Amino acid sequence: MKVAVWDTCVPLNNGKQMHFDIIAPEEITDESVIHQFGKEYLASKGLGNLPLTARESSFCHIEELKKEREEEIQKKGYYIYEMENC
Repeated sequence: MKVAVWDTCVPLNNGKQMHFDIIAPEEITDESVIHQFGKEYLASKGLGNLPLTARESSFCHIEELKKEREEEIQKKGYYIYEMENC
């Protein structure tokens, strides 16, 4: 399965930046859907009040989905790859 990777950097209230990728099936090209995935993730971290728009998240590239992430993509429709301050 091919997936699209959306590079996402959200400024935190403490001056740091949260950096994560939103990974979704390549067929999902509607940015508002991708941003909603990111907002769900932020809400799960207690940060639902932070903005997530095209300014914070942008398409990066297409890649082959790693097998260990397939179940989560099938269940939720997306996968979050955490990198910094998550």
